[in-house]
Amino acid sequence: MPRIALLQLEAAAEPAENKKRQMAAIRRAAAGGAQIVCTQEMCTTLYFCRTQDCALFDSAEPIPGAWTEELGELARELGIVIVAAGFEKRATGLYHNTAWVIDADGSFLGSYRKMHIPQDPGFEEKFYFTPGDTGYKCFETRYGRIGVLICWDQWYPEAARLTAMQGAEILFYPTAIGWIPGEEELYAAQHTAWETVQRGHAVANGCYVCAVNRCGREGETTFWGQSFAADYCGQIIAKAPVEGESILYADLDLNALEVHRRIWPFFRDRRIDSYGGITQRWGR
Repeated sequence: MPRIALLQLEAAAEPAENKKRQMAAIRRAAAGGAQIVCTQEMCTTLYFCRTQDCALFDSAEPIPGAWTEELGELARELGIVIVAAGFEKRATGLYHNTAWVIDADGSFLGSYRKMHIPQDPGFEEKFYFTPGDTGYKCFETRYGRIGVLICWDQWYPEAARLTAMQGAEILFYPTAIGWIPGEEELYAAQHTAWETVQRGHAVANGCYVCAVNRCGREGETTFWGQSFAADYCGQIIAKAPVEGESILYADLDLNALEVHRRIWPFFRDRRIDSYGGITQRWGR
């Protein structure tokens, strides 16, 4: 029964300061018994996609690289799995929004590049990020089989399904989502939609879903926190507050998940012969 910890933190302007905060929070999470620790999306920077600015590409780093090596040393020291997310420089002019997994022995298991890239006021991600090309992955860690998807991927049942089909028992969603001025009457509905769709992924795939959001205000965007873990029935088993930093813990019973999948055999009953149309942009 692994204990997970979700790091809901505010971000500073300087990457070095954010790395220091993340490392300290990871140590606190491990001291609290966490065996798998997950950061928020783009954990070393502000959510800079609020504007388009070429100078911000300078904050991207190679993955794997010096930062992932530092996390690897920490994971090995503490004996924990670390799931982290940041801004990847793949090549000059080629950048990704990327997450990676480090096992409890410090080994780098691999990375996942965000597949679905949004473009909305205050979320100018298509300017910065090339869509991912890693495919959907399951990472075999010391404490369980996990999948990682990132923020906007949360809204797509296909992404959750394909990750679960690789064997993932736990889906982690590093996230940066919040409210912008002028939409106050929609705030409750927006949050409800965000939480509900992910709880649905947990139900449909018979797995745990853990979403970790940032908090605080950056420019005009107020990030809504409320990181949560949901079980395979979609029940929320742990939830962080709207405001304020939090290390959210949850104990995930993988044996109970196995029993549940035997009673609710969604993978057995899938009609894969009827799903060909899903690869089309539209149905007609």
